[in-house]
Amino acid sequence: MRVFDFLYTLLALALFGVALPFILFLSLKQKYRFSLPSRFFLYRNPPFRPHDVWFHVCSLGEAKALSPLMERLKGRNIAITTITHTGYETASRYEAQVRYLPFEPWLWIWIRRPQKVVILEAEFWYLLFRIATLRGAKVIALNARISDRSFPKYYKMRWFYQRLFAHCDTILCQSEVDRDRFIALGARNVQVVGNIKLAQKIQIHQRYFKPKGTLIVAASTHEGEEMGILKGFHTYRKHNPFAKLLIVPRHPERFSEVETMIRDTLHELSFSAWSQSHHLKSDITLIDAMGELNNFYAISDVAILGGAFAPIGGHNPLEPAHFGCKIITGEHIFLQKELFKYVSSVQFVSSDGISGALIEAETLPKSTITGTIDLDQVMEYLD
Repeated sequence: MRVFDFLYTLLALALFGVALPFILFLSLKQKYRFSLPSRFFLYRNPPFRPHDVWFHVCSLGEAKALSPLMERLKGRNIAITTITHTGYETASRYEAQVRYLPFEPWLWIWIRRPQKVVILEAEFWYLLFRIATLRGAKVIALNARISDRSFPKYYKMRWFYQRLFAHCDTILCQSEVDRDRFIALGARNVQVVGNIKLAQKIQIHQRYFKPKGTLIVAASTHEGEEMGILKGFHTYRKHNPFAKLLIVPRHPERFSEVETMIRDTLHELSFSAWSQSHHLKSDITLIDAMGELNNFYAISDVAILGGAFAPIGGHNPLEPAHFGCKIITGEHIFLQKELFKYVSSVQFVSSDGISGALIEAETLPKSTITGTIDLDQVMEYLD
């Protein structure tokens, strides 16, 4: 073990000791009940059996992005690690060994002899790159990106990232801007292949009946966003009294909180929770279920895409665009800028501008996807 590796591991263990009470406390919450014990204590998280390709993703979006690659790799022995519970659930639908990625110092004893490690987007864990290389793996960063907000911080730490990327054989990034940023950080063998999310199969698994009137879906909303959407919808209803709103919080643990907010804020409008009614007759319906979003995009006229009215970074616009929803979103799309380049007819507004954007949407064309990606180019590196 080199001196830097030793000091990095020692620092990580010291931080673990300081954070231990907090980790134990969070482990009691439903959201983290499985992920934190697996990641920080290796509970029911054994090393992978021998495999051909190991993908590491962070959460739901990156796990879904693996779908076209998994189809191309059928018959191969695949392993997948993830960070979040939703990412784990999505990855578990593939024919693959699935684990939570252990806390970095535990990787010294957890990683065996991988052949090829493919790390998606911005999961730049130093010991993951370093130990995978030490154990003989070829390391590839796929769909790699560095956001506008992150790059200045990365550049101040370029001495560290130059050391990290020295353990990466190939970086397949999303855009020319990303390539320039990786090179500025000292990375080598950087190629632009585009965003693999453009190759996703976007489909529904259940067909629902569309109610009369304009149907608006507020998708993947976060704390601090729903109130602005509800107020905007309430104002828009004066212009279009037959409009209906579906609201889909990003995190299931917030379902009850959002229901209370709706009842307290717009009590004069009819309300139902999808899990109880399974109909869309109400003025406002809370979609308190997971895995339904595409089904509702398929019947909606307008999608108000969350994650961008607060500084979250935005969410994937390809799914609503695929179904022809007219997209309204916020201005904080710093994690999804590349994807929005491939989507036409999007309105970017603040929370205060939602009602006006809904009126404007009535005369705008449907949003569409305008980009593609050559998966064959990506597969050259994975086969």
